[in-house]
Amino acid sequence: MKKILITGGAGFIGSELTIKLLERGHKIRILDNLSAQVHGDDPATTSSSFRKLLANPAIEFILGDVTDREILGKALEGMEVVVHLAAETGTGQSMYEIERYTDVNIGGTALLLDILTNGKHQVKKIVIASSRAIYGEGKYFSSELGIVYPGSRKEEDLRQGEFEVKYKGATTPLELRPTDESSKIHPTSLYGITKQVQEQMIMTLAPAIGIAAVGFRYQNVYGPGQSLRNPYTGILSIFSTLIKSGKGLNIFEDGKESRDFVYIEDVVAATVAGIEKPEADNEVFNVGSGVATDVLTVARSLMQIYQTEVPLTISGNYRIGDIRHNYADLSKIERELGFKPKWDLLSGLSEFCRWVNKMEIVGNRYEESLQEMKTRGLLKQ
Repeated sequence: MKKILITGGAGFIGSELTIKLLERGHKIRILDNLSAQVHGDDPATTSSSFRKLLANPAIEFILGDVTDREILGKALEGMEVVVHLAAETGTGQSMYEIERYTDVNIGGTALLLDILTNGKHQVKKIVIASSRAIYGEGKYFSSELGIVYPGSRKEEDLRQGEFEVKYKGATTPLELRPTDESSKIHPTSLYGITKQVQEQMIMTLAPAIGIAAVGFRYQNVYGPGQSLRNPYTGILSIFSTLIKSGKGLNIFEDGKESRDFVYIEDVVAATVAGIEKPEADNEVFNVGSGVATDVLTVARSLMQIYQTEVPLTISGNYRIGDIRHNYADLSKIERELGFKPKWDLLSGLSEFCRWVNKMEIVGNRYEESLQEMKTRGLLKQ
């Protein structure tokens, strides 16, 4: 039995992880600020993840922010493991909410390490929730150049509808390959930059003060309990809310951009392994399904499962900071932690949609969020 603090533990991943860790006999304390963007104005009634936690008296909950030294210090008292999930997570929003994302993601992590470095504690391990966003574009193969890592796409190409990545010196189309942990780190969004810094801070400084560190680079996590209110993250939730509301789907670019969608139960299983297994100490791991799925396929699959057709427009719109492709190479986590994802996309989507069908669908400010990006020149038509 370990005493575990989960920052951001009332969120999607944190709430599911909490339940699993309790089943395994661990003692859990949660620190969360219950952000209205994720949980709604009244989390006790609007947030399904938080309601699940409220119903369990074995969970100790602290309302507060990771940027508050006093509250974070109290939350750390007596804890042996910290799972650091607390973060702002919207890729697009990060491109204009710069101070906020930096303060929470980098500042909160810096404060955590400062308290542990300069005070007394019992913490033996920190698990940091990193992200596939730190890679930027994924790994590619060029028949002329071998393995290459393309940078951000040029806006002039995007404006002309040329969405696939290019690489100087490669005259033939690049072939997408799974991104492994040794791949180049070159984020294309402020969110990705903050997650890169978070991971580097934990993986560098924690071992220096005698604390084991584990980094998990999560791909696109989805499943029951995901926020249906946050308009800045979670394409499956956004599409589901629009479909259930009878609204059309605006598919950016040409719909062939792809992501690695990983089901929440697989993410929890990988994270539990990182907490409990010493083999994980001072290592970073990809967590995904290991499969690339394009956005158009996702949209059509959701409509099929919901048995609801809505207008689907492939608009050619594009967001500054978005990548084209990325999916995980899972060789390392399988080899060292014995982790293999159990959920394929169709099975996961079916469970997710079954859950959504039970939920009250309310406005999630998605159209307003797009307008915010247009106003700032970050969403192009």
